Amino acid sequence: MNVLATGQKRLVIIGASGMVGGYALRYALDHPVVGGVTAIGRKKLGLSHPKLAEVLHRDFADCSALAEVLSGQDAALFCLGAYTGAVPDAEFRAITVDYTIEFTRVLFGNSPHATFSFLSGSGADPTGRSRMAFARYKGEAEKALIAAGFPRVYIFRPAYIYPVEPRNEPNFGYRLLRAIYPAFRVLFPNQVIPADDLARAMVDVAVRETGEPESLTFENRDIRSYIIKLK
Repeated sequence: MNVLATGQKRLVIIGASGMVGGYALRYALDHPVVGGVTAIGRKKLGLSHPKLAEVLHRDFADCSALAEVLSGQDAALFCLGAYTGAVPDAEFRAITVDYTIEFTRVLFGNSPHATFSFLSGSGADPTGRSRMAFARYKGEAEKALIAAGFPRVYIFRPAYIYPVEPRNEPNFGYRLLRAIYPAFRVLFPNQVIPADDLARAMVDVAVRETGEPESLTFENRDIRSYIIKLK
């Protein structure tokens, strides 16, 4: 484990192999306040950095084995997720809700004072009344996270996340959005956010010093405003 300088923080990232999580990892490793990053995932990232520690974990339905790894963490970024329609509904709910709750349980049991930064999505509905499964499941995860007892919880609800770097898009809808992005961001600026900007906001808000407990939800326009202030 790295020896941290005074004032530096330990940060754990779940989902660092994904688009947003990958940018979050890179930004965290370069952040002067972050002294060590633990990336927990199912596969190796293929990245070497003096601040980085990788932990392989296959079953996020049971995070009990991560208790020691999650001890003494100052902040956590949870970026794990699945695209709607990419997996069966039961699996989609398990990834979106159950994995979040299980990770939260173990993290709180070992680092109850950690700050939690959570990747949700636009339209998330904690009331559970939405007809959209994505909105209900993300809302359920948000509700459980807020109730867990962490002193600072930051929920991010981006709309369309622009990939920035070329990738294999998951479906036609995403291919279309990428193609029209230049016009879309001009016409509807509060409905888009670049993946790297989103990741930067999630890391920065997790490691900043506030001194007070708080629970904030960042809608897409709020994320954009936060990034403008950072720049």
